[in-house]
Amino acid sequence: MELNKEKDGGSDSNSTARHEKEESGEFTGKIKKFLNNVTVEPVFAMYLFPSTLAGIAVQNLTLEKACRINLALDTNICDGMSVRNTSMYNDTDEIDVQKLVAGIYAWKTMIQSIIPSMLLLFLGSWSDRQQRRKPCIILPIIGEALSSIGCLVCTYFFYELSAEYSVLAEVLPTSLTGGWFAMHMAVFSYVSGICSVETRTVRIGAVSTFSYVTYTVGLALSGVVFLAVGFYGVFSIALVLEIIGVLYAYIRLKEIPKNENNANETSKHNFLRSFFDWKHIKETFTIVFKKGKRNRAKRISVIMILVMIICGPQYGEYTVLYLFTRYKFHWDEFQFSLFCTYNAIVITAATILSLSFFSKYLKFDDSLVGIISGSSKVLSSFVYAFAPNSTIFYLVLSYLLPCKSLIKCTNIGTLLLGKVYSLFGVCEALMPLVYGPTYTTLYKATINTMPGAFYLVGGFISFPSILMFWWLYSEHKKDIKQLEEAVPLKERQ
Repeated sequence: MELNKEKDGGSDSNSTARHEKEESGEFTGKIKKFLNNVTVEPVFAMYLFPSTLAGIAVQNLTLEKACRINLALDTNICDGMSVRNTSMYNDTDEIDVQKLVAGIYAWKTMIQSIIPSMLLLFLGSWSDRQQRRKPCIILPIIGEALSSIGCLVCTYFFYELSAEYSVLAEVLPTSLTGGWFAMHMAVFSYVSGICSVETRTVRIGAVSTFSYVTYTVGLALSGVVFLAVGFYGVFSIALVLEIIGVLYAYIRLKEIPKNENNANETSKHNFLRSFFDWKHIKETFTIVFKKGKRNRAKRISVIMILVMIICGPQYGEYTVLYLFTRYKFHWDEFQFSLFCTYNAIVITAATILSLSFFSKYLKFDDSLVGIISGSSKVLSSFVYAFAPNSTIFYLVLSYLLPCKSLIKCTNIGTLLLGKVYSLFGVCEALMPLVYGPTYTTLYKATINTMPGAFYLVGGFISFPSILMFWWLYSEHKKDIKQLEEAVPLKERQ
C-alpha cells in the first residue's frame, strides 16, 4: 500500500515537473516568437526618439543665437529670456526675437518640404521596383546623425555662427536624406511587405502605436534632459542613439526576396540614371490613379487632399507653438515639454478609446470616425485661439483620425504600397512648404494683437475634411449595398 502511494506520489511529481517544463517551453517559445517579430521597431525608435528629444534644444539654440548674435541684445535681457524671468526683459524684446526666428522658420520649412517631396517620388518608385526598403530606412537616420553633428558644431562656435547657420545645420542633412517622410514610407512599406494580409493591419497598428509612445517619451524627456545637460549633452545623446540605430538596421533588418529582373537592374552601373528616371514618376501616378473597383482613383485623390488639410494645419501650428506659448503664457522648456507630453498622451488615449468604441463596439466605419474627429478639430481651434490662461489651454482636446488608416479603403495591392505611401508622403512633405511660411507670417503679423489667430485659420482649413469624410462614408455604404446584392446573386447561380 505504502509502495503504491510512493509510486503514485512519484508519478504526480513527474507529471507536475513535466507540466511546468511544458509551460516554461511555451513561455520561452512565445518570447522567441515575439523577438523574431520585432524587426523595424527599434530602428524606428532610434530615429524618432533622438529627433524628438533634441527638438526643444534646437529651437532654443536658434532663439539664443537670434537674441545674442543677430539682434545683439544685452546679455542680461537674453539671460532673462532664457530662464523666463519677465523682470529682466520687456515683451517688446521677446517679440523682436520671435519675429526674427519666425522669419527664419519660414524658409526653413521650405527646405524641409521641397527637397524631401522631390526625393520621395523617386524613392517610392525605386523601392517598389527593387523591393528594397532597407536603404530607405537607414538613409534618414544618417541624415539625423549628421544634423546632430552640425548642431554640436554650431554650439561650439556659438558666437561665430548666427541663427541662420544653426537652422541650416539642422535642416539640410535631414532634408537631403528624405527625413521623416522617407522613413515613414520605408518603415510602413517594409512592415506591409513582411506580413501576411491577415496580420498586416494589426502589425501596422502596432508600429503606429509604438511610434506614438516613442514620440511621447521623447517629448516628456526633452525639456528635463535639456535643463539637466544643456546643448552639448542633448545633441551628444541624440548622436549616439542615431549611430546605434544605423548599426542595428544594417545588421538586423533583412530585405524581402526579389525576383531576377529586379536583381539585374541593381547591378548595372547606370544606377543614378535609373533612380532619377522621370518615366518612373509618371508610372507612379499612372498606376496609383488608374481606374479601379469602387472608385479607387477618386478615393485616393480624396484621401490625399485629406492628408493636406489635416496634416497641414498640424505642421503649421507646431512651427509656431513653442513661440506662442513662450509669449502668451511665459512657459519655459519644461512647461512646454510637459504640455506636449500631456497632449500626446490624451490624444493617443482618445484615439485608442474612440477607435475601439466607435469602430469595434458600435461598428462605425473609419470615415464616420473621421467626421467626429474633424468636428472636434474645428471646435477646439476656437478654444485654443482665445484661451485666456494655460489651464483652459490644457483642457482642450483636439483628436484627428490618422489619414493613413484610410489607405485600406483604396483597394491597393501590396506591390504598389511603396508608390502609394510615397505619394502620401509627398503630399505630407509639401505641407510645410505651404503652411510653414503661412503660419509664421501670420504669427509675425498678429503677435501684437491676437497671437492665437493661426488656430482660427487651422479650424477654417480643417472644416472641408468633415465633408470629405462624409463622402467616403457614403462610398462605404455603397460598398456594403453591392456586397449584399452580390451574395443572393451567387446563391441563385
